[in-house]
Amino acid sequence: MAAISGLIRVMEKAARKAGARMRRDFGEVEHLQVSRKGPADFVSKADMRAERAIYDELLAARPDWGFVMEEAGIIEGDPDKPRWIVDPLDGTSNFLHGIPHFAISIAVQEPKLGGGGWNEVTAGVVYQPITDETFWAEKSRGAWLHDGRLRVSGRRNLSEALIATGVPFQGHGDFSEWTKIFSAIGPQVAGIRRFGAASLDLAWLAAGRYDGFWESGLNDWDTAAGCLIVREAGGFVSDFRGRSMPIHSNQVLAANDALHSKLHKLLVGALKK
Repeated sequence: MAAISGLIRVMEKAARKAGARMRRDFGEVEHLQVSRKGPADFVSKADMRAERAIYDELLAARPDWGFVMEEAGIIEGDPDKPRWIVDPLDGTSNFLHGIPHFAISIAVQEPKLGGGGWNEVTAGVVYQPITDETFWAEKSRGAWLHDGRLRVSGRRNLSEALIATGVPFQGHGDFSEWTKIFSAIGPQVAGIRRFGAASLDLAWLAAGRYDGFWESGLNDWDTAAGCLIVREAGGFVSDFRGRSMPIHSNQVLAANDALHSKLHKLLVGALKK
């Protein structure tokens, strides 16, 4: 068992504080006041309360760090210090429809030496308030579910693999691209799932519950923590061209080494058509 660092404890404390209120809100979801901020893109009081709780907790712990948050946007901090990347409620549509599958995602991103941008993600937490599961990772220290070590699945054959994805919906995503990829991958695998929370998809991949994942058109706060957790669990994360970057959001393909290669070959072939 890895000793939990002070940084992870700060992140988990913030997630759990927001998660406790989120559980109460989830029990009264039909009474929440919901406003529309775009086609099929909703924000509720629960989002904002959770984000504020996380912000206050993290700010108190690291007052000179900046933030990238789904609702509040970018809040600048000391450019020589890390910043937080926060999704207070990944799976908002699930939440608002009473489906108990959503998460809080918090990541730490390091600045480039000498300034001028951002580098690798070095810590990540994905917390599921309903199941009370905390998935976490730190660079070079592995990935964990509470105090249990996580490893991606050892499956090598697509015919045995369960693959997660995100499906385009009103106003979001490229239906043509997704259909081509689905048509190539679907007939080769044991199943495809769409549960509606990318951070949890990646955490579940790290835990071996899924064997692979692809999606495009996400945001940094959806994937920053999850990408690190997958990598620290022994998985591979790239874009659709096979390139590896600190955070993948516009294009994400993740799996163990054997399946990543096979999925990437199918995906590239599909997009060439």
